[in-house]
Amino acid sequence: MSTDAYAAFSHPDFRRYQLGRFAAVLGTQMASVAVAWHVYELTRRPMDLGYVGLAQFLPAALLSLFTGAVADRYDRRLVVALCHAVIALGWGALALLSWRARLDLPAVFTVLVLLGTARAFQGPAASALVPNLVPPKLLSSAVAWASTTWQVATIAGPSLGGLCLGAMSPGSVYLLGAGSALLAMLSTLRVAPRPVTAPAREPPIERLLAGIRYVWRTPLVLGSISLDLFAVLLGGAVALLPIFARDILRAGPWALGALRSAPALGAAFMAFWLAHNPIRRRAGRWMFVSVAVFGAATVAFGLSTNVALSVSALALVGASDMVSVVIRQHAVQVATPDAMRGRVSAVNQVFVGASNELGEFESGLTAQLLGPERAVILGGLGTLAVVLAWARLFPTLLRLDRLEDIGGEENGR
Repeated sequence: MSTDAYAAFSHPDFRRYQLGRFAAVLGTQMASVAVAWHVYELTRRPMDLGYVGLAQFLPAALLSLFTGAVADRYDRRLVVALCHAVIALGWGALALLSWRARLDLPAVFTVLVLLGTARAFQGPAASALVPNLVPPKLLSSAVAWASTTWQVATIAGPSLGGLCLGAMSPGSVYLLGAGSALLAMLSTLRVAPRPVTAPAREPPIERLLAGIRYVWRTPLVLGSISLDLFAVLLGGAVALLPIFARDILRAGPWALGALRSAPALGAAFMAFWLAHNPIRRRAGRWMFVSVAVFGAATVAFGLSTNVALSVSALALVGASDMVSVVIRQHAVQVATPDAMRGRVSAVNQVFVGASNELGEFESGLTAQLLGPERAVILGGLGTLAVVLAWARLFPTLLRLDRLEDIGGEENGR
């Protein structure tokens, strides 16, 4: 283990925070497999899988001006813990409804909106909290460790969810999700309280819009998060995995768990590597190359009719995406003043949510119109087109060299 990687992981508060995050993501991934399988079992319509993503994205998009302001004004640790409690309540409600045989589509989507609302407030606070847990020089390793924790949970969660779904009732899987969220809440509360930066005196509307204006005026930040937005929006295939597992690969819940875990498996290996071998030079070029590999691997997945090949392609999708994630998160965090991190993180969350949850809606819609294979292949090709376009639109991002050198003068203003 490198010195920086060990030093970042040795901070007690950082370890406690990562334990809570691991529990939360593990439980959410397990329960999400049950939700996706249940929805597709009820309707067999790809469009309904798209609505699952849309229900979770809309709260983040509609509340983004407020969630970032909350993260910058209040104790981020307490905001994250409260959100974990609400998420536990949501999964518990699904478990109760499932056991009472009342779990229909309206009930599922109502709870998903509640979960999306909690995550809308949790995301900016959690993202802005990480730089406060370690010294600035260790931020790159901390981001990589945080990504590793998330990816390991994302590997284990879908696999465990698929196995549990085959061995027990969906309600039991939802209950495991609720228990994991409660554990995350308790672990987060053990993190030492952080001082809250006094907000600058400015009109409320100015304070709410400050994050959007900062992102728009900083090409390095705008280019980083918008590249991820359009690349994953077009190239994402997660929402369609139940269709591929059941109808194309002719397998069952175990295959869905394997497919859901594959991107996280590749990403976890890459995150572990980056924690010990941070990208030192040509960060911008590495980011563009990784997104291009993401698109190419997505095309390969769309063409595959073999479970092993599909899992391998998705693992490469995850590994390449992780390179982009680590560079983007580090660049955005370092380029943003601490007093603004919550609001900028809220804007970033909308972009990321659009690429993930809204991307699921886009995948469901295109699969309904064109078929799942064509939807995935065209999406991967669209990602490659985005890489070429963004290389011309954001030369500042393409020329980015050392992440440690990012500062006020290097924000492209």
